[in-house]
Amino acid sequence: MESIFPFGWALTAVLGRIFEVFINPIFWLVVVLVGFQYRRIAAMRNAFLGSGSSSVIVETLQAVGFGLLGGFIGSYLIVFTGLTFPGTANAIIYLLVTAVILMLINPRFLCFAYAGGLLATLHLLTGFPEISVPQLMALVAILHFVESVLIVASGHLNAVPAYIRLPRGQIVGGFALQKFWPLPLVILVVESGFVPGAMEMPEWWPLIKPELGIELALMLFVLYPVVAGLGYGDMATTRTPREKTWASAVNLAGYSLVLYLLAYLAAFQPVFAWAAALFSPLGHELIVFLSRNAELNGKPIFIPRSDGLLVLDVREHSPAWTAGLRSGDLIREVNGLPVRLKGDLYALVAREGVQEVGFVKDGRHYSRELVSVPPGGTLGVIPVPEGGEVHYLEMKPAWIARWLRGVVDKKTVS
Repeated sequence: MESIFPFGWALTAVLGRIFEVFINPIFWLVVVLVGFQYRRIAAMRNAFLGSGSSSVIVETLQAVGFGLLGGFIGSYLIVFTGLTFPGTANAIIYLLVTAVILMLINPRFLCFAYAGGLLATLHLLTGFPEISVPQLMALVAILHFVESVLIVASGHLNAVPAYIRLPRGQIVGGFALQKFWPLPLVILVVESGFVPGAMEMPEWWPLIKPELGIELALMLFVLYPVVAGLGYGDMATTRTPREKTWASAVNLAGYSLVLYLLAYLAAFQPVFAWAAALFSPLGHELIVFLSRNAELNGKPIFIPRSDGLLVLDVREHSPAWTAGLRSGDLIREVNGLPVRLKGDLYALVAREGVQEVGFVKDGRHYSRELVSVPPGGTLGVIPVPEGGEVHYLEMKPAWIARWLRGVVDKKTVS
């Protein structure tokens, strides 16, 4: 046996088993659930941008593709670090079922941080379900690291433009960011004795030892394909969707590293098992709090301007899209006439159509483009809100902030 864990072996092992998940009916059940989430998101986008603005099938297939990428990364980390599961993959099943139940309560709870923390705490209190807390928490940490990668890769794609009401009552433009990914995974299941298809553990001991009570030299493991799912939700009002997802991914990667460290320590000191079980949901809520707090206290960027009409978003393949207008551009004139408010634009389009649009792109370059919009037609621009809108999403402070505010209010009253 080799004294150093073989990088190539882990790669070959994962590639050899990960595609077996596609013949698992549970995987396609998760894909269907993800599809229902994208149907809900598509309804939101179509209501704002018009029918046909998004395709549920295309977005679901896109999610499957990115999920395969994330599944490969997560599987490689699981196999390479020697993260193992004694006997069976029941921990994965418990985790997935709990996450789905929590998703039915609130879509944003389709997150293993909450399901894993709940299962770990229940095990520590009652001994049920029969799981290894260090192993489970390490798995949750790896899955969140994978999620941070997927957020960077695709979290900003197909962001839903929206008018968003802040707690102070101001309505601003922004984007609702929601993504769901079905995740094929390969895990290591530890057995003792002879198992068909099993191979000897290399001489690189796993970071978190299996809790079987037998020597590592006698342990065998098999690669076991399983199914998981990941979800991401956020709002962007002070940053573009791309900037927002980068910030979210960095915070989530830091969270995953801390959780993995606690899981590693929990294998040696039981007190860290409690720390990991509590940090799993509460640390994730802290990430949500920091993200939401940054949006609530930052300066919104999609608000009215005095020097033109700011564009929140543009319908794809519309005349405005063809002319090169994009989110964040500033329309200065239409048909040679100045435009400052939504009413100015709508009146011009309704009266005489649009033949030319003058706009500032990227805050620097002024451009005049010819377009062809007949009177009463649609340019395809979604302007920023100007106040008085009756249809909007509502951004509330994170749960931690609301709880702390409630505690302060109770103390004040008493």
